[in-house]
Amino acid sequence: MKKICVVGLGYIGLPTAAIFARSGYEVVGVDVNEKVVSSLNSGEILIEEVGLPELVKEVVSNGNLKASLAPEEADVYIIAVPTPIHDDHSANVDYVVEASKNIAPLLKKGNVVIVESTIPPRTIDDIVAPILKEKGWNLEDDVFLAHCPERVLPGRILIELIENTRIVGGVTPQASKKAGDVYRAVVEGQVIETEAITAEMSKLMENTFRDVNIALANELVKISRRIGVNAHHVIELANMHPRVNIHQPGPGVGGHCLAVDPYFIIEKAVEESPLIQQSRKINNSMPDFVVNEIKHLVSELNKPKVAILGLTYKGNIDDVRESPAMEILQELLKNDELNIAVHDPFVQQEKLKVTNNSLDDALTGADLAVVLTDHNQFKNMDENKIVTLMKHPVIFDTKNCIGIKDDGPINVYKIGNLSGINPIS
Repeated sequence: MKKICVVGLGYIGLPTAAIFARSGYEVVGVDVNEKVVSSLNSGEILIEEVGLPELVKEVVSNGNLKASLAPEEADVYIIAVPTPIHDDHSANVDYVVEASKNIAPLLKKGNVVIVESTIPPRTIDDIVAPILKEKGWNLEDDVFLAHCPERVLPGRILIELIENTRIVGGVTPQASKKAGDVYRAVVEGQVIETEAITAEMSKLMENTFRDVNIALANELVKISRRIGVNAHHVIELANMHPRVNIHQPGPGVGGHCLAVDPYFIIEKAVEESPLIQQSRKINNSMPDFVVNEIKHLVSELNKPKVAILGLTYKGNIDDVRESPAMEILQELLKNDELNIAVHDPFVQQEKLKVTNNSLDDALTGADLAVVLTDHNQFKNMDENKIVTLMKHPVIFDTKNCIGIKDDGPINVYKIGNLSGINPIS
């Protein structure tokens, strides 16, 4: 293995390319976005990830990594393009198909093709493999095709790409071995070989498990609202059982994994997946639940100012994909009776249709502050500043991350403890 071609320079493809380049391989990263390509070739990147800007600058300057608008001949091809969903929640694998077709004419005997994109089960066998076979390649002996799903946490991607166990599923045992050896060259974690469909399903079930568990916690929130119990305290005590691990509730589920991956299973087995489907409905209902609670809190005020704190789907990153906070914001903006101010320290202004204020500007004169993302900045807000700047020092914490105690001048309402909540007056 001498040269690697990584197709797709997003949140997974770019760190992957940089990791291999740091290990001494010649890497070409491919993207259809001219801005991404030109920025990378200048040693700059357009996404935020801890340690990535410095690493990219290093491997571009030493010549190990370059970017291109078109794939080049290589020994290994890694496809890391997005797999969004259609309006009916079915998977859109067009980018995977296009990437496969683009590299097919460049292949030569002995090449390894790895799809890292998250895909529905049987995509490797039923879609990608036929594309390569149409070009005359024998997937038994000539070209080795496999799926190796990413399984990293934003904010820790460079660490987890190295340390995490990797699952490699080939269309043949030899393909699993060849693809596995690609990762063994840079990965410290275990590399496990299996079949393509098993690798596809393992990735989907990892995130579906979490989605179902979060749905259970979010359903508990609604039950607690009705019967008058603190869901956070319930979860804390229940999790003291050695075999119980209830996840944390919140305003919904976001990102390109938990909010999307379960649908890839559903579309392949609709009648057999009622639990997964219901969990998706519960988590998708949480933004409306939050909006209704916000309206209830400010129902007695005239043209109240609501400060929205956080728009990304998780803390300390810049990713707003499928973020429930964005959905909540858009719904609130439809209400002319509300004065909405927004602050997110990680999101660039060009990603928003509203002004991204400073924290002080968002809080000044606000009647209610709604924490939708668990950024560290919000966990450690200055209590004196809140009291001084806000008209009514009231916080609705949908992430259960604020450390302020509700026994002083600031009223803090947690998403799992809303029974008997009174409107601000």
